Amino acid sequence: MRTYLVNDRNLAAVTGGSGGSVVFLPGAGLVGLDFWNIHDRLAPFAASLLYDRAGTGASDPVDLPRSAAAVATELHELLAVVGQAGPHVLVGHSMGALYARRFAQLFPSDVAGLLLLDPGHEDMFDFLPPEAVELNERMKTGAPQDLTPEQVDAARTAYAHLYAAWPGDARDRLVEYHVTHWRTGLSEAANLESEVHAELREGGPVPDVPAIVLSATGRNPYWANFLTEEQMTLAHDGIRKLHVAIAASFTRGEHRLLDGASHQYAHIEQPDAVVQAVRDLL
Repeated sequence: MRTYLVNDRNLAAVTGGSGGSVVFLPGAGLVGLDFWNIHDRLAPFAASLLYDRAGTGASDPVDLPRSAAAVATELHELLAVVGQAGPHVLVGHSMGALYARRFAQLFPSDVAGLLLLDPGHEDMFDFLPPEAVELNERMKTGAPQDLTPEQVDAARTAYAHLYAAWPGDARDRLVEYHVTHWRTGLSEAANLESEVHAELREGGPVPDVPAIVLSATGRNPYWANFLTEEQMTLAHDGIRKLHVAIAASFTRGEHRLLDGASHQYAHIEQPDAVVQAVRDLL
């Protein structure tokens, strides 16, 4: 990755390939290089950009959390500095899908399509059972505990396996980043319900571009610690119904399932489906 100066702040990004523009917006806790496997496979037919938002990855630090407008505007300015011409297909994962939609609200003429990968949404809690909503509230209380040395070693081994296909330097950087900066994702997501959701509701229409919503169908391991099997089923069914509704909000929207894939790493576990969705949007 190299750095680009955007409003007196260095942002880390990598570009590659040629063709229609594709831009990745990682979810909370992830960074640009997490999507290297998809970026690499797009090179023959797309010009794609991976980047780290300010305050994450190799980009300059900034106070977190941030507004969705600040994130979207920063990306818009980065694309101008990099010289990657639009309109762009935005690939937004989880929280990154909210940022992608905010970008589309603010810069509609710069958006050619939206690929929303197991996206978050401001109406999510309307689709979840009461037990899952209550669990979300409990998760907000108390500071997360530090990892033990044994947990750090286990995480390092798991990440090394997860990124086994990445180039050595990128793999090593990702492993160490995720082991040492795992709290960053929590900090980024701290204002989702208090600020970002309202931004999306009040931010105006999203352009009616082609859109594909991908739902990961794998079980949520955190929910499994607290919810019964019936409650888990209702929660997952609710998320899928939400994703169907998001797709239906676009004239050219489509909903697809990623069988067995996990929320955080669906693009690693089902890369063919993600690449195909980008192809279809382009």
